[in-house]
Amino acid sequence: MESIVVIGGGAAGMLAAGTAAAQGKQVVLLEKNEKLGKKLYITGKGRCNITNTGDIEDLLQNITKNRNFLYSAFYSFTNDDILHLLHQYGVPTKVERGNRVFPRSDKSSDVIKALMTYMVSHGVDIRLQSEVRDVLYEDNAVRGVRLTNNQILPCSKLIIATGGLSYPVTGSTGDGYTFAQKAGHHIVSLKPALVPLETEEKWIKNLQGLSLKNVSLQVFYQDREIHREFGEMIFTHFGISGPIVLSTSNYLAKYLDKEKIKAFINLKPALDEDTLDKRIQRDFDKYSRKQLKNALDDLLPAKLIPVIIQLSGIPEEKFVNQISKEERRILLKLITGLPLTITRTRPIQEAIITSGGIDVKEINPSTLESKKISGLHFAGEVLDVEGLTGGYNLQIAFSTGYLAGISV
Repeated sequence: MESIVVIGGGAAGMLAAGTAAAQGKQVVLLEKNEKLGKKLYITGKGRCNITNTGDIEDLLQNITKNRNFLYSAFYSFTNDDILHLLHQYGVPTKVERGNRVFPRSDKSSDVIKALMTYMVSHGVDIRLQSEVRDVLYEDNAVRGVRLTNNQILPCSKLIIATGGLSYPVTGSTGDGYTFAQKAGHHIVSLKPALVPLETEEKWIKNLQGLSLKNVSLQVFYQDREIHREFGEMIFTHFGISGPIVLSTSNYLAKYLDKEKIKAFINLKPALDEDTLDKRIQRDFDKYSRKQLKNALDDLLPAKLIPVIIQLSGIPEEKFVNQISKEERRILLKLITGLPLTITRTRPIQEAIITSGGIDVKEINPSTLESKKISGLHFAGEVLDVEGLTGGYNLQIAFSTGYLAGISV
């Protein structure tokens, strides 16, 4: 019987191994950690955002790099398919805001158990604490793998699903890139994606821990808008994070290599300037005998008020009934465009995913097989593909894992 080896016991590797075994293949899954799915376990803050219920074209629109490469994978194994599989193995799901799908239990461990059961039911030989040192190629074909204990496992087909460089504590330490380079593959520059952003402003530390909902973040490169995102964010000791910041980071890497990026937070994006100005005037009428520092509580979070006043240049002790129209306009401008200077992303170790990876031009999108080495397939984050937050990156893992699994 033809032997298949899968390196990596994450989302892509588990689905690849289970799918290949379901075709009647003899499959060995090698995972260097003491347990499977360590990164999957922490996704979605431990709740596991499995996928998104949008149609396939919607899903593809949320892929920010090499989306055309993923057409075959996404149509071969859809979001409905992964949900059907999980339901079949005892994981009921629920849909939340933004069409994000989670296990009903809110436990990522349930997803991991289901994928393990899927593999075991089809006879996958799961070997934990089995780290691959080297991949053996001969005559442009896969011949086997050598483990760190020097044991050699011969195989005719190999699926590399070792993840990227983000969250190295989960085992994602870039091994797959080394194995691919040995096969002659080009690795596209590796950078953090879906990652918090560092800012230049000193006052940012005063806002640490402040979470904002229903705000808009705009980023500009040389006065040209790069991206705009609406939703939730949070201030940190180094800058900004949260869903809209992580998604925005995917658009910034190539610009931050050149210079700093200007960003603006609209704290009241649901109101146009005239409506907001009237709102401010109403508050000023209401608190006309109060000092400015005590007159913005209805409009802004308490932690943000001193920062806005400081940036406005208006004395905080000034009574509201003495504030000029021009000063009110300055406040209005700050509320609709709180300025930030983004200096860089946080390190790749803190990123949710890795941008870059094995060049997809060198891989057959219909089978995920290498165009350089016969029998060598890739799946998941090791590929140069990436998506936004919302379940899209796990769908990449599941779809590419399945496609590699049925193609070996």
